[in-house]
Amino acid sequence: MFATTKAFSGFSVDDIARARDFYGGALGLDVTEENGMLSLHVAGGTDIVVYPKPDHVPASFTILNFPVDDIDLAVDGLTERGVSFERYPGLDQDEKGIMRDQGPAIAWFTDPAGNIISVLEG
Repeated sequence: MFATTKAFSGFSVDDIARARDFYGGALGLDVTEENGMLSLHVAGGTDIVVYPKPDHVPASFTILNFPVDDIDLAVDGLTERGVSFERYPGLDQDEKGIMRDQGPAIAWFTDPAGNIISVLEG
């Protein structure tokens, strides 16, 4: 039934302007705005919809994962752009916030609305 349908995902934020600045500026994504919503244009041709929600509650799971060739380079670059990395109790993360010993090296940060995003080596 959906084998030939191009699916897409979306998530909510509490402030579209802040989200546009974060995703377009700090993360360097191609972002467009139409009808009060954002489209994040990511590699592979699938867009992600970001929509405003007045009673937004941050997702309790990772909403986006960005695979990179060099996690240290990515974390350093994001840190220079003002992104802070999360530290989670019980996880063995280094001084940069990278967990390296359980699967691919991964680090988490949040968008201005509190949604969780990861950068992972792979």
